[in-house]
Amino acid sequence: MADIQDIEDVWDDEDPEEEVTEIDDVPVERLRIVTDKRQEPLRIDKFIMNRLEGATRNKVQQAIEEGFIIVNDQPVKSNYRVRPNDTIVVFETRKPESQEVIPENIPLNIVYEDDAIMIINKPDGMVVHPGCGNYTGTLVNGLSYYLREQQVPLDDLTRVGLVHRIDKDTSGLVVIAKTDEAMTKLAAQFKKHTVHRRYIALVWGDFTEDEGTIQVNIGRNLRFRKIMDAFPDGDYGKDAITHYKVLQRFNYVTLVELRLETGRTHQIRVHMKYIGHPLFNDKTYGGDRIVKGTVFNKYKQFIDNCFDILKRQALHAKELGFTHPVTGKWVQFDSDLPSDMAEVIEKWVSYTSGMTRQLKEKLDNQ
Repeated sequence: MADIQDIEDVWDDEDPEEEVTEIDDVPVERLRIVTDKRQEPLRIDKFIMNRLEGATRNKVQQAIEEGFIIVNDQPVKSNYRVRPNDTIVVFETRKPESQEVIPENIPLNIVYEDDAIMIINKPDGMVVHPGCGNYTGTLVNGLSYYLREQQVPLDDLTRVGLVHRIDKDTSGLVVIAKTDEAMTKLAAQFKKHTVHRRYIALVWGDFTEDEGTIQVNIGRNLRFRKIMDAFPDGDYGKDAITHYKVLQRFNYVTLVELRLETGRTHQIRVHMKYIGHPLFNDKTYGGDRIVKGTVFNKYKQFIDNCFDILKRQALHAKELGFTHPVTGKWVQFDSDLPSDMAEVIEKWVSYTSGMTRQLKEKLDNQ
């Protein structure tokens, strides 16, 4: 017999078509099984189906593909055969069934609005959707209030108009659908990767190339389920494609443009870390320390001053373009860099200019 702990009677799967760029539903362990020494070889998907009520084969296979079922702390494929003494863990991201969204009068920076869509310039520090620990003060709370005041019919406040999301500490443009038709057509464009998304980021290090493409799978970290990781072998996670272009070099950091072809959770942050260029002051992925340059004297003080100004990862969703769900015409929107990023970039401009001037003076005196 297997040792079963924390068995859940209901199996919930995530919507496979939902494109999310923010983790606010943290996976939790719902089932842990340690097979006994007499366990006969059996496919992992069949093994789980026999132990979770309501678990269909498709749901189980999807969970395996997304990394929500691991064996001996490693991802497996659906055809993996369970063996004696295997430790099988099932994770789940269940959302509260009766979570009520409270409309709140929160100022919204509305870039554009018509009868079908809204474009919001989200500030950093604002969570997009209510989740664990963030039930108020979110963009959805503010949208619920605004749309209610505009007498826009809302069937489901918990999913009001959201087609995509960006991280709490990422600033920039988000599109909101005001009708079911707009929601359906916009979601289809995101799924087909035909939406134009241009980000600006300040990252650590200098690049050898002026532009390039990163195509590496992204999935949940095998040890720390709250964060994501890159899997270059392609046997785990989902395909993710990011295009980058150098805009300005500052010796120790670089200003880059990033265009998303896919929209995986934390995609830019994970891909930049993977190629050795974590985002400046990204606390989750290693950018909140001195990655390039000395750790002593004036340089360290300069970096600390920059961190004090920019208290989050240096990432801004600057441009957003798509086919309008009603008119069928291409529309594109642009936003200015927020003041914290602009100020830090200007500091790097001054710092680099000072370095160049000192080097020139040193060479002239030789």
